[in-house]
Amino acid sequence: MAKTKKTPFDLYDKEYFVEDLNESQTILFQHIGDLERKTKQLLFNLDQLNVGKQAFIDKLHLSLIEPTLEQPTEKESK
Repeated sequence: MAKTKKTPFDLYDKEYFVEDLNESQTILFQHIGDLERKTKQLLFNLDQLNVGKQAFIDKLHLSLIEPTLEQPTEKESK
């Protein structure tokens, strides 16, 4: 018979194996994994949102400090 390799994980400096968990423990382990994935995705999304927000701030700032060619001043229109 071929040996099956077990999947280890550490919890509070002790090694356990996924295959040794009972049904309830397996569900808890899966919740932890799912929450880790969701946390990483939220951090990724937050990074995108912050970069996007800064881009809009920069565009607004530039529009306030640069003279605009689209709207001529009163002197230029006469």
